[in-house]
Amino acid sequence: MVNPANFLVKNLEKTVLSGTWLEDLVAKHSLVGDSMFFEVEQFPWAKDLEANWLTIRKELDAVLDRVNDLPNYQQISTRQANITDDNRWKTYFFYAFGYKAEKNCQQCPETTKLLDKIPNLKAAFFSILAPHKHIPEHRGKHKGLIRYHLGLKIPEPQSACRIRVGDRVAHWEEGKSLIFDDTFLHEAWNETDDYRVVLFLDVARPLRFPMSFVNWLANRLIAASPIVQEAKENHESWQRQFENR
Repeated sequence: MVNPANFLVKNLEKTVLSGTWLEDLVAKHSLVGDSMFFEVEQFPWAKDLEANWLTIRKELDAVLDRVNDLPNYQQISTRQANITDDNRWKTYFFYAFGYKAEKNCQQCPETTKLLDKIPNLKAAFFSILAPHKHIPEHRGKHKGLIRYHLGLKIPEPQSACRIRVGDRVAHWEEGKSLIFDDTFLHEAWNETDDYRVVLFLDVARPLRFPMSFVNWLANRLIAASPIVQEAKENHESWQRQFENR
């Protein structure tokens, strides 16, 4: 028998989040404009992250000591299996739509303190690309989010470690922010012999009313969705295994 709550959530997600007409409305109500990339000045909290990037990097280095034990992205979020199916995209989650990875946050207390000061933070994790990992072209489904990367460990040469959003190519830099709209087609490469790591965030896009309310509703629906609940269970299962190793 179909679970009525799950049926309602799935169909409301489709109604609220999908469709170019709705994305057009989000773009028109956006307080930060509608572009592929954004400026750091549009998100004042980003400056605080940049100023403290070495503190975050120190905690990351401790995490990387056990990089092989970290979960692959698709092990946590199974829907990512359409863009990654190997063990070369590792994750270390802090937050995901109302869920807090308590043990990870305790392991990285200074990073967590910085994250807790970010308004409307929806997801946060270390995104770790192994050498010679390519993430194929894809796009996000929710224009009500802004994607943020803080470069933490960026190997050289710069041309071999890059991201393309739309028709523009950008390069990560250690201690610098990269902010973009992931509903544009994008892909990423680490063609170097070392790990590339960024602090990966999703934050709610600043919007004028009434789209600010629609976006709030959409993010609540995401938090309640079976997709997020499954990811939470997957993370907790990994955590138990990680602690027993």
